Amino acid sequence: MRLWLMKSEPDVFSITDLERLGQSIWEGVRNYQARNWMREMRLGDLVLFYHSNATPPGVVGVGKIVREAYPDPFQHDPKSDYYDPKSPVNEPRWSAVDLGFVERFPREVPLEAMKADPGLLGMKVLEKGSRLSVTPVDHAHFVWVLGLGGSALTLPT
Repeated sequence: MRLWLMKSEPDVFSITDLERLGQSIWEGVRNYQARNWMREMRLGDLVLFYHSNATPPGVVGVGKIVREAYPDPFQHDPKSDYYDPKSPVNEPRWSAVDLGFVERFPREVPLEAMKADPGLLGMKVLEKGSRLSVTPVDHAHFVWVLGLGGSALTLPT
């Protein structure tokens, strides 16, 4: 099992939305590196759900991959904000995954607290200039964030 962090703006799609729906498509990723990481995701991989452009930004819960990467259907929809007229229909450029709800943290883990925590040194999302919406997470960092959020989840070693 691999571990990931995925960012979403809560006014677009929040952990509350995912909890209410149970699962949802994760579409609209338009960065090649983030897309490539999504294509590496496998069923059952766990995801730290991160609210970006929030006050404060931070990790708010956990999801899991319930459908592996497939062509993002919105890339070919001219009415969508995620439309990409340069993406060939026969060889789609962008991918989506489906994310299922696992849990909402009892307490949010704010970005500033993560940056100040020596236990998270080297975590990709905390690297200077990191703006990617999808990043891999080391096992130790994932477990550390679970603890900071008050999660009851335990991960196999």
